[in-house]
Amino acid sequence: MFTNYDIVIIGGGAAGFFTAINAAENNKSLKIAILERGKEVLTKVKISGGGRCNVTHAEFIPKELVGNYPRGEKELLGPFHKFMTGDTIDWFEKRGVTLKIEEDGRMFPVTDSSQTIIDCFMSETKRLGIDVRKNHSVKELSKHENSWLITTSEGDFLAEKVVVATGSNPKIWKLLAQLGHSIEAPVPSLFTFNIKDARILDLPGVATQASVSVLDAKGKIVLESEGPLLITHWGMSGPAILKLSAWGARLLEATQYKFKIQVNWLYDASEENIVEALKTLKLENAKQTVAKYTQFELPKRLWQSLLKASNISEAEKWADTTHVQLTALAEQLTKGTYAVNGKSTFKEEFVTAGGVQLKEVDFKTFESRIQKNIFFAGEVLNIDAITGGFNFQNAWTGGYLAAQALTKT
Repeated sequence: MFTNYDIVIIGGGAAGFFTAINAAENNKSLKIAILERGKEVLTKVKISGGGRCNVTHAEFIPKELVGNYPRGEKELLGPFHKFMTGDTIDWFEKRGVTLKIEEDGRMFPVTDSSQTIIDCFMSETKRLGIDVRKNHSVKELSKHENSWLITTSEGDFLAEKVVVATGSNPKIWKLLAQLGHSIEAPVPSLFTFNIKDARILDLPGVATQASVSVLDAKGKIVLESEGPLLITHWGMSGPAILKLSAWGARLLEATQYKFKIQVNWLYDASEENIVEALKTLKLENAKQTVAKYTQFELPKRLWQSLLKASNISEAEKWADTTHVQLTALAEQLTKGTYAVNGKSTFKEEFVTAGGVQLKEVDFKTFESRIQKNIFFAGEVLNIDAITGGFNFQNAWTGGYLAAQALTKT
């Protein structure tokens, strides 16, 4: 026995719910189901942004917005002209959820609680009569006459149209590969760098603006990033590092996460300019202890650690510093090299590069070019973004446009 639906959405996450709600809103007579393999839905929404849900990012120009997607930049330009940040804000506003913009551009519900987003989605699915079925793990997806047969751990379903919104799910990718899709092998995309180095060992919690470069085996810069950098118990994190991990996802995976980075703690200052600045400080502050007052607006503990690395003692006065010491300090400040040995990934920020190859998707509708009446939304595709609400915006845009196509008569 089959249970029949017009549309079955596989995956009870952000993209799945957004697609279902918009499709049902467009055509209230449609019978729609969301199948979720876990015992809870919207789990990633719940824990994202530290439990606040980073819904989107305050970037309102499509060409600028796509610049935050290491994979999907070209493909999302058209879709973002049809549904992007402003539309997302308006969509939630109409359903009683007001969003706010933080200083760094990230957008959250004014309640600062992801439960607000979850409650909105659950209330909409209930209002629109969408069936939400938990503990339904999809085992097979196959053609059955003019419909799709979805075989699950809890029964079989027939649907005219199917939306795959399962995120990074190897089992579902395998089923899609059996249907003729090419899958780009997944690798982690957002992660922090594990670094054991005496210079940062005692500095967890220290944060500053910096520019960071990844070096190849010959010491040549192959990737660059800038922004806030956070020193942690295990190494380095913060947007400057996470951006490198996203843009360099495949490059860094190829090194088995063993590579070197160069950190300019003074953002864009050159070594030569800093040598001159240090010579001036030596002249102007001759009797002062170098370690007593922080220079260049650096966090004090970081300044003192870099002095130590430059063989400048805590008691040393500016007048007693040598040219060798000041040159070493300028290098530590602008070109410090750190060895990365491994990565750490947080569950709430877990994103992968990989998924259904983008050439196999029509980005006007998010329908498969390989199989008719199969649509995609979210990270099941080989699309991912840097941290800051961009991955959710991809889910909203894909879900909205898929819903438009699903309900077009």
